[in-house]
Amino acid sequence: MRIVKVTLLILLIATTAHGEAVIKSTIDDQKAVEVTVYNSNLGLIKDARTIGLPKGQGELRFMDVASAIIPVTVHVKSLSQPEGFSVLEQNYEYDLMSREKLLDKYVGKQVKLIEWKEYQDRKDIVDATLLSNNQGQIYKVGNEIYLGHPGYIVLPEIPENLIAKPTLTWLYKNNSEKPHDIEVSYLTNNISWKADYILVIDKDDKSSDLSGWVTIDNRSGATYKDASLKLIAGEIHREEQRLGYDYDKYVMREAGAPSFEEKAFFEYHMYDLQRRTTLKDNQTKQISLLEANNVGIQKELLVYGIQSYFTSLYRESNPKQPVSVYMKFKNSKENNLGMPLPAGTMRLYKKDPKDSLQFIGEDSIKHTPKDEEIKLKMGEAFDVVAERIQTDFKQITTMLYESEWEVTLRNHKAEDVVVGIVEPLYGNWQVISSSHPYNKVDAFTIRFDVAVPKDKEVKVKYRIRIGLP
Repeated sequence: MRIVKVTLLILLIATTAHGEAVIKSTIDDQKAVEVTVYNSNLGLIKDARTIGLPKGQGELRFMDVASAIIPVTVHVKSLSQPEGFSVLEQNYEYDLMSREKLLDKYVGKQVKLIEWKEYQDRKDIVDATLLSNNQGQIYKVGNEIYLGHPGYIVLPEIPENLIAKPTLTWLYKNNSEKPHDIEVSYLTNNISWKADYILVIDKDDKSSDLSGWVTIDNRSGATYKDASLKLIAGEIHREEQRLGYDYDKYVMREAGAPSFEEKAFFEYHMYDLQRRTTLKDNQTKQISLLEANNVGIQKELLVYGIQSYFTSLYRESNPKQPVSVYMKFKNSKENNLGMPLPAGTMRLYKKDPKDSLQFIGEDSIKHTPKDEEIKLKMGEAFDVVAERIQTDFKQITTMLYESEWEVTLRNHKAEDVVVGIVEPLYGNWQVISSSHPYNKVDAFTIRFDVAVPKDKEVKVKYRIRIGLP
């Protein structure tokens, strides 16, 4: 076993121009990797590898890192022998190999040009000097100048300062004869996640089943094999990297089995996948986030007014107004939820008369803590019609207005409905008269909740006085 170790060390060690040892570490040395993904197209990578280093000073090339790495965030330490390993200098090598860059390095140098003579079953090899690689190649062959060449270009070797993959390079000092367990952490761009939800409501629009999925998009330029995955939900200020712990925990469930463990994390929430997963480069992966059944839900039909209605003449050629459809539910334990829900898109489905699920609308949600309400706009009602008419308008003074309104609600559905009329007011307002009771929602909003029987029409009349400040 000792002979094998010595042989491997000889194969991996090169030397710099100054005679210092050069060690190359690839993903094959990796013993563990942890990936934390943020909403803001950002990821934190912790890459742990076992690396044998010669004693003294040398160069360590840490390969297979993300091409979208943020170099100033790199931190390296020895987990096994921290006192025996130190970094004197750090570089990020991003001059990656490509056809153009390879040829750029050989401008003014000799290359070979190989042309295959298909009908003669032979190939001609020509020595040439590459004079230029600017918008095509220019060669000198003998005493002649060639503007391009039909043959293949063969280079004698790869230039020392050109690499095939993004690489972190350290000038290190090592005082230990044993291999180090080295952990490298860094932030990378181009990795993100989002939540998508499916809400299936029952035929009475009163109960629903909620499922959630996490979609992770990895464009960071690296593959993370068998990674420990954590997701951070929240708006992170990029100049402030302070994080701390809280210990309120919830379990996000996948078909009855734990999938993600959720816990508060500083002013954010962290979702920790309870198994390992592989995130390939240029891959979009979906993982089940939660399942919740029998979630109580409520449908609302709302007609919204506009503040400017009440201090101006309202002369609409078409008095009809949209009746918006909303679905709302409370994210509470009593409602079979009660877990922080990360921001995402919630899509609603309902079974048709033939028990086939049909899409009925979608809306985005913000990060929603427990015991808060979620309200989703689905669209506009087809069979419930609203018309608004201004029946009177007076400007009493330059700062005082009175207007009278008639909102007609018609219900063409096969069941009774309740329609909310929401009126945003301002200034010093007063409802002088009203045909229906209203609720004062806040200092500048009133709401009428009007019962409209099936195939009936209801008119809501009211007069409002507005005094501008």
